[in-house]
Amino acid sequence: MRLDDPTGGEIFFDGDNLMELKKSDLRQKRKEMQIIFQDPYASLNPRQKVKQILDEAMAIQGVVPKSERPARIRELMELVGLRPQQAERYPFQFSGGQRQRIGIARALSVDPKLIVCDEAVSALDVSTQAQVLNLLKKLQNELNLTYLFISHDLGVVRHISDRVIVMYLGKIVEIADKKDLFDHPRHPYTRALLSAIPIPDPTKKRERIVLQGDVPSPMNPPSGCRFHTRCPFATEVCKTEEPELRSTELMNDSHMAACHHIEKIIETQEDTPLPQ
Repeated sequence: MRLDDPTGGEIFFDGDNLMELKKSDLRQKRKEMQIIFQDPYASLNPRQKVKQILDEAMAIQGVVPKSERPARIRELMELVGLRPQQAERYPFQFSGGQRQRIGIARALSVDPKLIVCDEAVSALDVSTQAQVLNLLKKLQNELNLTYLFISHDLGVVRHISDRVIVMYLGKIVEIADKKDLFDHPRHPYTRALLSAIPIPDPTKKRERIVLQGDVPSPMNPPSGCRFHTRCPFATEVCKTEEPELRSTELMNDSHMAACHHIEKIIETQEDTPLPQ
């Protein structure tokens, strides 16, 4: 979204390198990219009514004529499960889940192709999380949306995602389709994460993979593989050479992991059992 400019790298969206766009071009591009923030309390202007919050986005991008915006606001409110007359209220008059629905409506107001969901449900209680996640899936199907969903909650990831990227200290360690990743985790870090998912059945037990040591500083990460200080499979090469993200003959073509010893791990380890 370039709310903060990166210090390096490239970001391609729909064929355009966002890092090379001027501010005016980036503003135009943002009609196609929107964001739902983590905190539904801090991300809405407390001095504006909901109708003003939704109208502002449409006015800045010029996507809806002024005369048609009231009808569009009513449509957006209904789309996210709120009553149109609630657009006359201020954000403090809503619950956390309702505020996040308003945030979703604001993101949808300019008809984007991509929505970045930045921990979009982590600030909500569990029952409200489920309602908002189901709303997001419903909107995705109805409006043909793409989500980039950022989360530390593996249950949420499993519910909402089609394809999953696992990161450790800012580096991608594994990429796979959701089912393949949860059924056949390959990277040692992914395996440890999945082993920590609780099984909602007191009669079932799973061997927990407990990682040793502390997480290194992201400001001064280890050389070579960043996970080597906590990895039970680490050897000397892991300390000096950064592993490439790759697939093997023992994995699906769309499944990749960044590990020097991925073949050995696949051959010697059983797949992590999944919670049911």
